[in-house]
Amino acid sequence: MTNIQWFPGHMAKARKEVQEKLRFVDIVYEMVDARLPISSRNPMLDQILKQKPRLILMNKTDLSDITQTKKWQEWFESQGQNSLVINAQDNVGVKKVFSENRMILKKKIDREQIRGLKPRAVRAMVVGIPNVGKSTLINRLIGKKKAQVGNRPGITKGQQWLRLDYNLELLDTPGILWPKFENEEVGKKLALIGAIKDALLHVDDLALYVLEFFLKHFPNSMQKYYQLTNKEMYLSPVDLLMSITRKQGYCEDYERASQKMVLDVRSGKLGRYTLDLFEEKEVLLGGELS
Repeated sequence: MTNIQWFPGHMAKARKEVQEKLRFVDIVYEMVDARLPISSRNPMLDQILKQKPRLILMNKTDLSDITQTKKWQEWFESQGQNSLVINAQDNVGVKKVFSENRMILKKKIDREQIRGLKPRAVRAMVVGIPNVGKSTLINRLIGKKKAQVGNRPGITKGQQWLRLDYNLELLDTPGILWPKFENEEVGKKLALIGAIKDALLHVDDLALYVLEFFLKHFPNSMQKYYQLTNKEMYLSPVDLLMSITRKQGYCEDYERASQKMVLDVRSGKLGRYTLDLFEEKEVLLGGELS
């Protein structure tokens, strides 16, 4: 999975459009997946957004490890980056976006009032890689279904302005990945959350990554869900995949068993988990992701 090339034409176009529209917005909502709060950040965004006010939204917290999510949010705040923990699917924490808007933009709003400018709606841009929940967030904020939503990357193809009320206007953008992944593990993490199209991967390789990661960091969840014996917990990932395949009645159809395992992880059937472990932040932040 090394050096995955993934920069289709609509993503290149989206990057250009984001740069062009940036001057029209007051604040940027950068959405990340709470299960990989660093690996799901597009490193190109810092170059694109520069000093534009930004609010990091850690989404899908119903699937992430609670302790890990709290540590990452505290770290973002310690770096001077405003952040919120949300679950857009269940509308948890979404309303806090409005109060964060006012806090982050307070100086700008006060300056405009002093100059006697007429109050207007805050204009916000929603950005993030595919499948982090941007369209779901927008639909929650506006209270009706205007943005397209899908459970696969690449659903939102073009930008659209959505007016919430007189207080907020939102600019939705397609998910933007970066041109390639030099780090193989980053590619696997993004594939596991569905940010990369499944057709680009070998599903059995992804299943083996799941086994290696969960056996090391969340063994109890793995053992409980797949009803593994203590002896099986000491098997190599390859042998364990074979064992789970047989247990599920797939005989030697390892691909089918691998597909189910990936779906089990994505849907949270193995319990809460975080792929970007806070204890490994030095590696994650050490330039290995770009």
